[in-house]
Amino acid sequence: MPKPRYAQVSLEATPYYHCVSRCVRRAFLCGSDQISGNSYEHRRQWIEDKLLELTGIFSLDICAYAIMSNHYHVVFHVDQDKAESWSQTEVIQQWHQLFSGTPFSQRFLRGEKLSKAELKALEKNIREWRQRLMDISWFMRVLNESIARQANAEDGCTGRFWEGRFKSQALLDESALMACMAYVDLNPVRAGIAKTPASSAHTSIQKRLNKAEKAAQPNHPQQQDNQLLIFAGNLKADMPKGLPFRLTDYLELVDWTGHILRDDKKGVIADNAPPILHRLNIENRHWLYLSKHFESPFKGLVGSVNKLKQACQKLGYERTPGISSCRQYFPS
Repeated sequence: MPKPRYAQVSLEATPYYHCVSRCVRRAFLCGSDQISGNSYEHRRQWIEDKLLELTGIFSLDICAYAIMSNHYHVVFHVDQDKAESWSQTEVIQQWHQLFSGTPFSQRFLRGEKLSKAELKALEKNIREWRQRLMDISWFMRVLNESIARQANAEDGCTGRFWEGRFKSQALLDESALMACMAYVDLNPVRAGIAKTPASSAHTSIQKRLNKAEKAAQPNHPQQQDNQLLIFAGNLKADMPKGLPFRLTDYLELVDWTGHILRDDKKGVIADNAPPILHRLNIENRHWLYLSKHFESPFKGLVGSVNKLKQACQKLGYERTPGISSCRQYFPS
């Protein structure tokens, strides 16, 4: 029986999570249906646009994403500090971009005076909204409900568009994070619908590459795509918020892996592995397996054994799920 969502998320253990949401019956409701001949390819753009729009409202950053024909992947970073730094007014303004709020919150923004009882009720709402604005489940709920309404209106029908429960994996260390991001970014290449990461439509890797090609200094934070969590560079004391790697190192790693995954090089392990793999401490053969099957060997928590045990303790687990796979692929 799957664990409830609150038992799978511990911001003390990690702020990084990989989520996957699939269409009902895995039907081609976002791409081209070869049986009926209908094309729903434009819905992939709906999902990408809404996904990026919501990052400006929620206190969540997007590390990687890939919109496929019947499912999509997102790697989130939960920015708890940002959500907690918002003033009460800012929380209300963010929430009102999603929902109408309450009569009290609407009056508060208009500058009307509220009684003590009304302010107390509003403060309770604000605490709740602040938590929801950094909650992955609420992000996925808003995203999926919006797309389902659009699709059902277009089809002139009602009913489910998405499977009821999205899959979630906690990424406990930088090795698991990079392996998962590459797995997500390489989805179209692995599926055979794109030859290279640069030609992979509706993916974060294409978005990053397009920006990097126009940048004089692609590793500079201000010259990276601001709708995605930036690559802040190698770990240092004064580094800005972002992924603890250089963008160019990651792009090189994804390009190298993509070449291996191509049909004419299937199963081949090249000798010229990018230097970043040595830092990640993942064997080449294990990296190739993870770039194809990242979701398969893990039960929801992914990382080194030490990180896995710490996360299980924080979440109150009696057992340590997936410890053998984590030991194999992510040595301490």
